[in-house]
Amino acid sequence: MLRVGKAIRDVSAQQTIHVDGKWREAASGATRDILDPADATVLAIVSEGGAEDADAAIAAARTAFDEGPWPRTPVAERAGLLRTTADLLIRNREKIALLESRDSGKTLEEGRVDVDCVADAFRYFADLVMNESGGRVVDAGSDTVHSVVVHEPVGVCALITPWNYPLLQASWKIAPALAAGNTFVVKPSELTPLSTIDLIDLLAEAGLPPGVANLVTGAGDPVGARMSEHPDVDLVSFTGGLSSGTQVMRAAAPGVKKVALELGGKNPNVVFADACATDEGFDTAVDQALNAAFIHSGQVCSAGARLIIEESVRERFVGELARRAGRIRLGRGTERGVECGPLVSARQLARTEEYVASALAEGAVLRCGGRRPDPSDVRPAEGYFYEPTVLDQCHRGMRVVREEVFGPVLTVETFRTEDEAVALANDTEYGLAGGVWSADPGRARRVAGRLRHGTVWINDFHPYLPQAEWGGFGKSGIGRELGPAGLAEYREAKHIYQNLAPRPVRWFTG
Repeated sequence: MLRVGKAIRDVSAQQTIHVDGKWREAASGATRDILDPADATVLAIVSEGGAEDADAAIAAARTAFDEGPWPRTPVAERAGLLRTTADLLIRNREKIALLESRDSGKTLEEGRVDVDCVADAFRYFADLVMNESGGRVVDAGSDTVHSVVVHEPVGVCALITPWNYPLLQASWKIAPALAAGNTFVVKPSELTPLSTIDLIDLLAEAGLPPGVANLVTGAGDPVGARMSEHPDVDLVSFTGGLSSGTQVMRAAAPGVKKVALELGGKNPNVVFADACATDEGFDTAVDQALNAAFIHSGQVCSAGARLIIEESVRERFVGELARRAGRIRLGRGTERGVECGPLVSARQLARTEEYVASALAEGAVLRCGGRRPDPSDVRPAEGYFYEPTVLDQCHRGMRVVREEVFGPVLTVETFRTEDEAVALANDTEYGLAGGVWSADPGRARRVAGRLRHGTVWINDFHPYLPQAEWGGFGKSGIGRELGPAGLAEYREAKHIYQNLAPRPVRWFTG
């Protein structure tokens, strides 16, 4: 029995691979322990799939696309299934939120918000396809020609999702893929697969035909690697780290597959002194800087991990920020009053420690945190906890400023002029997101316009809209999720040119 508190599904622990509408164990019989990051105990046992399992899932998706009903299902029916899935998610909101909290370490309230956002994504793409016309008519300059551009599903989609927002990131791929009429194989992170397993059950309950939705639990190598290179896969969508993303792109290249990559960021949060001119403005900017950096223990691709603060207010701002960060309550995400959960794994904890050590060796000044909490200060003491950390007097030569930590670590840089602030914010290989804080609307919009980042918030940080594209510049990836462009990723454009009065051309005289 797969267990998280109470049983979530009446199948054996070995049957977490879903192929052609049926749950099965891994071909090798191998399993993996899923650990609760709050106390390092075994939370569940899942199948450890391999290349053979990926091949079977891809074959099922291929058959379902080429011969099954889903790609030819009327748009209204596809949209209806997506809306039904959203309703089922809300029906199971508490159970799935608990699952997400226990699996990834985030707070229960964050898990609830995630479920709501997943339902919103399914509803958005349902509405988007329903509101479309039958194609874009192209003026051919002749009354005897009918020319139209239509959009068709791309085919079999390989969807590879990360561990920090397991269900949310899966929905950003699955919802548009289904709305467009594709079939898919999804590989959730081997660390946090449980909510995606649950979603596959909900899709089946909503009436999705067998073979359309397939899932393989297992490691990126071999499962994700096989999905990326397989000749029967038409598109690969990957969210994760830069190194893994380049491997996915390399594997997909021989087949010239469509590839969409979201590879994280090193996101600036630029605060001008005028944003702090009033007590309310100062309090808001500090509060939002905490949210930007420490939500989900900093394990967010868009985390505002680089505070770029105007020099005249640096000491006051950083002092108050560090004071509040030091009071963030750590613990198991399901416990009342806990504000920040553990890191996802022992590996991520060690990675965070290494980055902080390197920053201190390079001259950063520790303002708070910088260590695992005292066992008497956090429950349970055995988890992968790390104190929210503020590193002052940082510069672009430091690894902790250049590279994505994915932990509760905030670096502080300063500027004197607007041009210097923009230069610092853009001095990164990434370009996913950024924030600008200013009481001057003209300055805020001017700076936002100069930032080379896919999402820019003005006097806010972190909100997103399912109807607005999400993605980044530079090494933050290629392609977009959400919005109309997020649906377009899962489609091919086809031009149909119809001559209504055909006649000989007489190009050749013979």
